[in-house]
Amino acid sequence: MKIVLGSDHAGFELKEGIRSHLSAKNIEVIDVGAFSLESVHYPDFAFAVASKVACKEADFGVLVCGTGIRMSICANKVDGIRAALANSVEEAVLAREHNDANVLCLGSRSLAKKCDPSHYATTMVDAFLSTPFSGGRHGLRVNKIIEYETASKT
Repeated sequence: MKIVLGSDHAGFELKEGIRSHLSAKNIEVIDVGAFSLESVHYPDFAFAVASKVACKEADFGVLVCGTGIRMSICANKVDGIRAALANSVEEAVLAREHNDANVLCLGSRSLAKKCDPSHYATTMVDAFLSTPFSGGRHGLRVNKIIEYETASKT
């Protein structure tokens, strides 16, 4: 499995924890930045992660910013991406199970309110990565999204 990670400055520290966690599990990680706490523009990282997932250079992506909202908006502009903002393990699981999400977006500020935000975030990432898409009626719904995306290009 290959995972691409990205963050802005607000998500940098949490992204670094996730990167270390995945690397310790021998999961290949592509880190597109940010590489410090210096202020950066979040769309650059959202588009970089989403593009690598869309062109199959990575199996999944994880994006982190202060709220996760900005990253999910940007990532979802890339064809073939279903980026989901999750604030709980249950939401991360359902994003995969029901929506076949391929990019998980996290908010470092909302997760900071958890007892151990880094552990909670890595638990969410693990749940996201290990949950298969259930298909069935959910597959029919995801196919409607794909059909719309394809039709809107013509």
